[in-house]
This record gives sequence, structure tokens and C-alpha cells, in this order.
Amino acid sequence: MASSLTCAGIIWAFLSFLCAATSCVGFFMPYWLLGSQLEKSVSFGTFRRCSYPVRDESRQMTVMVEQCGRYASFQAIPSAEWRICTVVTGLGCGLLLLVALTALMGCCVSELISRTVGRVAGGIQFLGGLLIGSGCALYPLGWDSEEVRQTCGNLSNQFELGTCHIGWAYYCTGGGAAAAMLVCTWLACFSGKKQKQYPY
Repeated sequence: MASSLTCAGIIWAFLSFLCAATSCVGFFMPYWLLGSQLEKSVSFGTFRRCSYPVRDESRQMTVMVEQCGRYASFQAIPSAEWRICTVVTGLGCGLLLLVALTALMGCCVSELISRTVGRVAGGIQFLGGLLIGSGCALYPLGWDSEEVRQTCGNLSNQFELGTCHIGWAYYCTGGGAAAAMLVCTWLACFSGKKQKQYPY
């Protein structure tokens, strides 16, 4: 099978896939913010949550349902900042995934990735990483929502965690984006082979 990638390009393709997968897994998992409520562990993502309070009418008390799931609607996400974060981070993950899959195809298809295409792909990766980084920066602005305050001992505020702490998925998402911006963007510049000139 012919490849359109140089040795640096093959490394770029696999690193791009790893960065995209890391960011996408972190984005999808609801473990960005960890805390507790009614002595049960609670976790939040941008658009998902694990463990939530429900009023039990038969016992006349509030109980915690220990399940993970998405919010019922986009408007049900606790804060406007988290809604923006969901859209921006999702777009960034989509861009990283698009470039990663194209780069992997370049390992098998000749003349798919030229030097120019590689550089454009690197620019798209930089943009994707920038969008994800923006989403990660916006996330703490939503810590003052009522749901988060209940989970974080009523002490949380914007950029103040209260009794909560940041979870592994937040680091995963941001780390994948940072690696894509810093390493993959640079490797993309050297990824494509020089195109053959065909006489006509």
C-alpha cells in the first residue's frame, strides 16, 4: 500500500488520532467536576451528569438517583456558560477527529496528503485545539449555578470550587487539545510528501 505521508507524517497521523480520541473521550464523560450531595458522589460534564436528587413522594424526602445521563434538553444544562462550552468543545473535538481520520487515511492512500494539505490540516488542528481550550476556560464560569453549588457545599462560585474538585475528564480534554495544538500542528508541516510533477 502506498502512503502519501513522510515518516514524520506517519507519527503525525497516529498522534493526531490519540489527541482526538483523548479529547473526545474526555468531552463525552461526565467527570469534569466531582463532588458529593446527600452523602453520594456526584459528577458533572458539560452536558452530562452522574447522580441527581429526586423527590420521593412516598417517603416524603429527597433521594439521590445514582445514574449517569444527559440533561433532558439543551436548555436544561445548568448555565449558559456550560451550554456555550458544550458547543465550542464539541466543534473542536469534531475538527480534531476529522483531521485525525483524514491523516490515518493518508497512511494508506497515495497522493492524499501533500505538503499544502498537511499544513492546512495543521491549521485546522490548531483551530480545533483552540476551540477546546476555550471551552475548558469557559467551564469554571458555570460553577456558580444552583446545581453545582448544592454539590460543592454551597461554597462554589465562578473559578471557586468549594468542596468539589476537578476530575480526570477535564484534564483529558484539555491535554488532548494542548498536544494537538503544540505537537500535531508542528508535525503537520512536515507530514506530506512533495507532489510529483506530471508532464502533460
